Amino acid sequence: MHEQLHGNGSSTSHIVVPTVGPAAPRPPHRMSLLSLKNKVSRNNHPLSLHAMTDMVKSACPSKGIVHIMVCVEDKFPVAPVAAFLARSFPLFSKKTSMCTKKKDEEEVEDDEGEKETKDRLIHVTFIDNEGKVLKNEIEIKAAKAAMEGVSLACRLVDTHPEELTTTAYAQECHSLFENDDTVTIEEITGEELKEKGYGGIYNVGKGATEPPRLMILTYEPPKEIADDNASAITLVGKGIVYDTGGLAIKSRPGMCGMKHDMGGSAGVLGGFMAAVKLRTPRRIRLLLCLAENAIGPKAVRNDDIITQYSGKTVEINNSDAEGRLVLSDAVAHATKHYDDCDLVVDMATLTGAQLVSTGKMHAGILSNKEELEQLAVKAGLASGDLCYPLLYAPELLKKEFSSKVADMKNSVKDRSNAQCSCAGHFIESHIHKSYKGGWLHVDMAGPGTKAERGTGYGVGLVLSLVGAPGFDERS
Repeated sequence: MHEQLHGNGSSTSHIVVPTVGPAAPRPPHRMSLLSLKNKVSRNNHPLSLHAMTDMVKSACPSKGIVHIMVCVEDKFPVAPVAAFLARSFPLFSKKTSMCTKKKDEEEVEDDEGEKETKDRLIHVTFIDNEGKVLKNEIEIKAAKAAMEGVSLACRLVDTHPEELTTTAYAQECHSLFENDDTVTIEEITGEELKEKGYGGIYNVGKGATEPPRLMILTYEPPKEIADDNASAITLVGKGIVYDTGGLAIKSRPGMCGMKHDMGGSAGVLGGFMAAVKLRTPRRIRLLLCLAENAIGPKAVRNDDIITQYSGKTVEINNSDAEGRLVLSDAVAHATKHYDDCDLVVDMATLTGAQLVSTGKMHAGILSNKEELEQLAVKAGLASGDLCYPLLYAPELLKKEFSSKVADMKNSVKDRSNAQCSCAGHFIESHIHKSYKGGWLHVDMAGPGTKAERGTGYGVGLVLSLVGAPGFDERS
């Protein structure tokens, strides 16, 4: 079977499992052999993980027990491989069936010996480069955490907005960490956002039924593992649970799929959760900007002028350019209040222009420091969450936001002038003047979804950037 394959490919056969004694003959087992190229281009993960996800998804049956054995010829961390395997098995579905339990459904025992019905049960085994089953505890824990983080992010992105409201999203955050005393959660909600000066988040979400929120989650590593030399990292995620475009309403085809506009928040939340599970030895903060960009009597208008948390005023010339408004408040908060932080990473499905700039598999990144830009590219190649630099030239591009009556407008004058970079520079302009650390902007509008499903993009990139155990290799 292997000899039939050249580069990326698959071959399928059946294996007859012998029976012992008078037992009834077992049906033949289906076996698929998937092979990936040994060589890829310099901007792809060495194991071609995107191809692996597609091949596993097409080879695995929709029901029954599936055993996946992964053999990596060269020495690579297995956690990124596990993360991409999780992409093959999305959890969210509202499909119904007219029939009751089918005969081919498998009955399995849970941890307490109780029978339960599973449509599909996945077992994953990693084989090392010597042909032995991998038993390295750190790597196995990292693989499990990465899979859980990706599955969480995919499920959230796939959930429809009537179910995943800003309130439900907040409850999800609380439930994830209710039994973990290393994580504390603070919420600033609704009118309190206005009173405290978070004009971006408040104005974007004030027209919706459920109030906007700024969620602040802080992970403090246990003292026995804390690295005193490691500075804190702050993650910021765009959580627009639905984007109608506001009063600058999107077209019908343009609005479909806008439940995915909280993909950035899902990616950083999944990465944060996995990093906490792995007991990463540094303080990590997570800021989620949750809002629904809805249409209603309270919706922000084009021509309104709002005041961001940075203190800068913004003339709204496009209510559909709302992601940068909410992210700017959170980035301003992080760079103003966290003296121990030397890296702020914001992640968002921010612009359609990102797909034109860096494609559907690579996020576009923008950073105020060249070495951080290079680190992010390496982290992407290590984790499989690929990214590539955008043009960084704020002094050349800031004119695109010029306003006659406010400090700036929120959308560019010329959409053909490095639009993706401009959106990032808008956020950068709200960094507090006292902040001297690094800032990394990740626009993942393209890689955040595929075939109308969330991909869990960002989980691996976060784990690599924060140096989580089992995910801290840079090459």
